[in-house]
Amino acid sequence: MGPVKEQIRRGGPAEAGWHALPPEAPLAMPVQDLHGPAPGGPASRPSTPRFMALRRFLVVGGAVALTALGGHEMYLVLDLSRPTVLQILLFLLFLVLFAWVALSFTSALAGFFRILAGEERRLGISARGPLPELQTRTALLMPVYNEAPERVMAGLQAIHESLAALGVGAKFDVFILSDTTDADAWVTEEAAFLALRERTGDHERIFYRRRPRNTERKSGNIADWVRRFGGAYPQMLILDADSVMDGETLVRLVAAMERHEDVGLIQTLPVIVNGRSLFARMQQFAGRVYGPLIAEGIAWWHGPEGNYWGHNAMIRCRAFAEQAGLPQLRGRKPFGGHILSHDFVEAALMRRGGWAIHMVPALRGSYEESPPSLTDLSIRDRRWAQGNLQHMAVLPARGLHWISRLHLLTGIGSYITAPLWFLFLVVGLLTSLQARFIRPEYFPAGPSLFPDWPVVDPVRAMWVFVGTMSLLLVPKLLAWIALLFRPADRSGCGGAIRACLSMLVETVIAGLMAPITMLTQSVDVVSILLGRDSGWNAQQREDGSLAFREVLRLYWRHTIFGCVFGGAAWLVSPFLALWMLPVILGLALAVPLAAWTGRRSAGDALRRLGLLLIPEERRPPVVLDRANALHRELRAQAPAPMEAVQQLANDPVLAQAHRRMLPPARRPRIDPIDPALLLGMARVEEADRLEDVLPALSRAEKAAVLGNAQGLDRLLALARRRDG
Repeated sequence: MGPVKEQIRRGGPAEAGWHALPPEAPLAMPVQDLHGPAPGGPASRPSTPRFMALRRFLVVGGAVALTALGGHEMYLVLDLSRPTVLQILLFLLFLVLFAWVALSFTSALAGFFRILAGEERRLGISARGPLPELQTRTALLMPVYNEAPERVMAGLQAIHESLAALGVGAKFDVFILSDTTDADAWVTEEAAFLALRERTGDHERIFYRRRPRNTERKSGNIADWVRRFGGAYPQMLILDADSVMDGETLVRLVAAMERHEDVGLIQTLPVIVNGRSLFARMQQFAGRVYGPLIAEGIAWWHGPEGNYWGHNAMIRCRAFAEQAGLPQLRGRKPFGGHILSHDFVEAALMRRGGWAIHMVPALRGSYEESPPSLTDLSIRDRRWAQGNLQHMAVLPARGLHWISRLHLLTGIGSYITAPLWFLFLVVGLLTSLQARFIRPEYFPAGPSLFPDWPVVDPVRAMWVFVGTMSLLLVPKLLAWIALLFRPADRSGCGGAIRACLSMLVETVIAGLMAPITMLTQSVDVVSILLGRDSGWNAQQREDGSLAFREVLRLYWRHTIFGCVFGGAAWLVSPFLALWMLPVILGLALAVPLAAWTGRRSAGDALRRLGLLLIPEERRPPVVLDRANALHRELRAQAPAPMEAVQQLANDPVLAQAHRRMLPPARRPRIDPIDPALLLGMARVEEADRLEDVLPALSRAEKAAVLGNAQGLDRLLALARRRDG
């Protein structure tokens, strides 16, 4: 019997010394006024790299110059001396989209030269140096929402063991912060927490807290912890449910935070791992090969005005508490209410308060997973799209740095560009149809000796197309060249030739899937603009395969649109249809592409061919290998899913722990009334049999009753009566 269970059996919390949480150490976290001045922070930022103005001039100025050149060429292609309405619209769409591509290109180019220059010891962090001594304690926060506990606990145990092996386990406390709403998952979560303590033997630094109300979602979950416990920790690191981090990486991040008092946040570059389906393997290959180039570029010219991606980042608690209290946005959903994509806004507000926000892409040892299929990515993107579009209300906030505003614009643009590309294609096709089927007026009204012939330069149009595609594809080539200069990474990707072949495979399949994503995101953006909320669903992190009927239901509209679009292009000219073939083909094949790329068998087949490999799967890091082994072990040992009341009735030790982890009783004059608890308690009090009351309880009512000591006693009494 484990120490925790033995302590619980001996008596109450005071007698056993058992606790699920440490003593509270409150830290004020005021809600920020977006239209008022920012509260005080560091007066200067000595961690700022040199020549930041020059770096930004080269990247942004280069993008502006490329956009001007591209716009000039497109002006000549369309012959805008006497434009039509469609031509003007086409030209404006081209300018916006080309500027987006140009900035991505110049940033990637900066990343290429940054990689070739060798390791940059940003904030003094070097993976090759000796491990620094730590002076302070750090909190590792794991927010969970209806997640499979085996995955969460496996990752936490691997991190815990990695820190213990370095002899720094006493410097880190682990908090599992549950927002789980399903009562059955909640009780299973509690059992997994107790088991984690027993397996690690650590009963003093692993904690669990569940919120009865998950207001403001993940950001509210973190804010609740900061306000209750943040005063005891100089810094915290927020994990995602699929996150794993190496102990050495955590130590170096904490040491950098201790050395640089002006730094509010240090964002790592998580490597996507554990992909099995073809889609997930494409994502992780692209992230591993192209990701460092992109991240090094943006880190080089963003400097201390970096961004935050919501997890695997070290955060100074004081900076976060004083600056990142998120306000409610005015208006109704989906634009009003609490801020969904909170990370970009939190980084912008911390920088507004004077704190430096850095990215350290060269520091390895940070891992995450990706959605297993295009469908799962689309579900996540729908929620992210709503959150990013909300940033339009944050953009006018007073005192934001212009780079922070650019981050917000980038978040908005990552979804707005989809309908813009869609409009560009449609307007371009309509322009061609107009020229093909509507008789032009060659002779203007009034006296004229010569006809006014419409002029379109097909050769120049071809070069504009080639130039645009080059800006999109050259960064991938540069990433492959940069890979050649990193022998360990090159070998981990299967060598130079296999890495090149993998890049070609990824580029072709991703190119075919791009129009599917474009159309899906366009529909999502329109849906959000019409006022439809995305909700909050747990993410799918396992197999992404779906029944063919379900795939057909989701993607038949893409196929129909692709066929209609291709037919219209053919009516204009077979040559135009040929030029548009990647878009037409991708949409027409949406159903088989979505089904095929979500299958593990397709991903495994390419792995056997040595394609889409990454170093972390050929030579897994110790902490990642341990996390995966623990996940397999815990999943194999996990009992069959059980209803929460029955699970508590069968395990008195778990029931005792559950009772002691309940929040304090409601204070009638202070706490708001909980309708779910009132209705649930009424149903439970009236019931004579457990079989009658459980089906009558809604999900919220069941969780509320199990979160109340009186309701828990009543349900357990009904369970004992049935079993007796």
